[in-house]
Amino acid sequence: MKRARIAWAGAVHDAVESDGQLELLTPAFKGRRVGFDEVVWLPPLAPVPRARTVLALGLNYADHAKELAFKPPTEPLAFAKGEASLIGHRGHTVRPAGVQNMHYECELAAVIGRTAKHVKRDDAYDFIAGYTVANDYAVRDYLENWYRPNLRVKNRDTGTPIGPWLVDAADIADPMNLALQTTVNGAVTQSGNTRDMVFDIATLIEYFTSFMTLNPGDLILTGTPDGVVDCQPGDVVITSIDGIGDLHNTITAA
Repeated sequence: MKRARIAWAGAVHDAVESDGQLELLTPAFKGRRVGFDEVVWLPPLAPVPRARTVLALGLNYADHAKELAFKPPTEPLAFAKGEASLIGHRGHTVRPAGVQNMHYECELAAVIGRTAKHVKRDDAYDFIAGYTVANDYAVRDYLENWYRPNLRVKNRDTGTPIGPWLVDAADIADPMNLALQTTVNGAVTQSGNTRDMVFDIATLIEYFTSFMTLNPGDLILTGTPDGVVDCQPGDVVITSIDGIGDLHNTITAA
C-alpha cells in the first residue's frame, strides 16, 4: 500500500493511493478522492510523540565514494539530521546565494516500525514499517570534512525532500535490489541500484541499535550512488526508486 500525508481543504490528512488519486482516511472525509494536483504534499510520516531521529549515511555506495576520491568506509559513516530539514513531494528547496556546488542525492529511506534495540541482522527487516524516497541535498561549499558533514551542508531548512509515498515494507520484495535514478530537467544524471550499498539495510539496523534505540517513525537514509551534479535555481529534480515512487523537487534561489 502507498500511504501519503497531505494538506487539503485547510486540514492535514492521511491518504492512500487509489486508481491514480488520493483516497482520504480522515474520518470526516473517509473515502473521498482528490487529485494529486489538488493537494500540498507533506512528508509521508505520521507524527511522533518525541523528536524524530533521522540518520543519514555518507559514502555508502562504493562508486559515490570513488567519485569523491575516497575509499569505501570500513564501518558506517553516519550523521544525524533534524526533522525541520524535511519537506514533501513537489516542494521547493532553497539554494543559498553564492554557492558553487549544491548536489542532489537520491536515497532509499527506511522507516522504523517498532522500538528497536540490540537487533540482530537476521531480524532487522521485522523492524521496518516501510520505505520512501529521500533527496538529501548537500551544499558542498560548506564541507569541512567529507566523513562528517557539518550542519550547513546537510541540515538546512528545505534541504531534504521526502516522499511522495510511504510504501509498506511487505510490498517491497527485496529492498536491496531496487533501481535508483535522478533526472534534472528531464535528463538522466544519476542511476544505480540499492544492491551496491557498502552496508545493507539489515547491517545498518544492527549497527545503529547496538548503541542506540530506534523508535517508530525514525528514519534511516541509506546513501546515494555516483552521478551527483550541481543544481541551479529553476531546475526540476526528480529522484526515483523502483516500486517506491518519483519524488519531484524544484530548486529556488535564496
